[in-house]
Order: sequence, then structure tokens, then C-alpha cells
Amino acid sequence: MPFRSQQTLELWLEEFRSLGYTIAGTIKVMQQDGGDGDDTGLVGVRLANAETVTYVQPEAPYSPKWVVTMEAREQPVVLDSVELLNLAAELSVVSALCAFLQAKSAAYLDRDTV
Repeated sequence: MPFRSQQTLELWLEEFRSLGYTIAGTIKVMQQDGGDGDDTGLVGVRLANAETVTYVQPEAPYSPKWVVTMEAREQPVVLDSVELLNLAAELSVVSALCAFLQAKSAAYLDRDTV
């Protein structure tokens, strides 16, 4: 199974979902090919409590470290205390997903170098 292929990431996402995290928005693998045709790994997140373009991806090619990017917004997000709490819960799931993908990547790279 190629590292960071859409198929691999779909399997990892399915495994993450089976862990029981409550996902208010949507999380999906997005197709993204690197310059030389390699899969680079990109997971899109649509937050239910803030319309902010958010995605999870490797920090750099061949790096096991994953990072979350939240793109700039044209309009500010204004939330009351309940909405903010709901957004915080969503972000904690995104954080857990980022850590999960990093752990899976590290394990894959360790297995690949043996």
C-alpha cells in the first residue's frame, strides 16, 4: 500500500472514525498529487461551527509530522459561549486526527525502513 495514497488515507480515516470520536462537520481525503505524481496526503475538514477552510497534511514531503492549516477568512467568526464550546470540541477532534495520522505515518515509515 503506497504511503499517503488516497487508498491508504481512506483506510486510516475509516480506522479513526471507528475510534468513536464525534465529528460534527465532515472529514474526507482530498485528491492532491505532488509535482512528480506522488500522493502528498491531504485531508479536508469542514467544521460545522465555523466556515473556515481547514485541512490536515504532512509538514513536508516524507515527513511523518502532520500539521493543521486554517486558511484566512474574509469575515470574522462571532460565537457565543455555547457555539465556542462546540467549535472547541470540533477542534479537539481535528487535533486527535492530526496526532492519529502522525502516529500512523511514523509507524508506516518505521515498517518501511526495516
